[in-house]
Amino acid sequence: MGEGILELAQELAEVSRLVEDDDVATTLGRFVSRVVNTVPECEEASITVLVGDQAEIVARYHQTADDVAEPARAPLARQMVMPDGPLYDTLTYGEPHRIGDLAADHRWPEFAATAINAGYRSALLLPLPAVTGSAAAFSLFSAKVDAFGSTSYDVVLLFALHAGVAFDNVQLFNDSRSLVEQLRTALITRTVIGQAQGVLMHRYGITSSVAFDVLKRASQDANIKLRQLSDDLVEAQNQGQLSAALRKYGLQTGE
Repeated sequence: MGEGILELAQELAEVSRLVEDDDVATTLGRFVSRVVNTVPECEEASITVLVGDQAEIVARYHQTADDVAEPARAPLARQMVMPDGPLYDTLTYGEPHRIGDLAADHRWPEFAATAINAGYRSALLLPLPAVTGSAAAFSLFSAKVDAFGSTSYDVVLLFALHAGVAFDNVQLFNDSRSLVEQLRTALITRTVIGQAQGVLMHRYGITSSVAFDVLKRASQDANIKLRQLSDDLVEAQNQGQLSAALRKYGLQTGE
């Protein structure tokens, strides 16, 4: 038992590790494949997120090759995200559902019929405990009745907890990377505009604030971004073609 717990802990540590350039789908894709390969009698697993009021499957894995399984799985994927099914309840209210026998459960007849047609007899739906504000849920299916007993349930719950953390982490990582890119772009823009101000200050003997006002007015008159105008002026200065660039943007003083 101790060895099994250690192996599971290693699995969870490995699957939770962020890799360079991971996005949400890639990170969660590792979870669903590991769940299918770890949880006894689990044949399919997926993770679904709620975007606005629309459910979207972002990661899905089946133990059978896609070209064999997909014809039966496609209708189930469409049915899973319908607002009248158990998965939508899990996403909306954070309510887990363990359906021991799809043929005997009459709460969601269309969902049950579609799952049975795909070859399944039991299902387990668990919310992912993410804290980013995005609702997400695990869905597991098995061809056997009552496949997800207490032991399997506990294992899946551990995966769900780690998947929620990974979901948060990759979201935060991507948000942080986006913020860094925005700051880098802003810094480059500020540098270029400062260089263009310097060009005008040297050319006309004006102050920094006056040079900035001149650049803003010229960018509005020419209907181009301030950074693009600044780029053009700096490049023209470097190429010895400043006078032509000034005339182009109406900044030549007639000298």
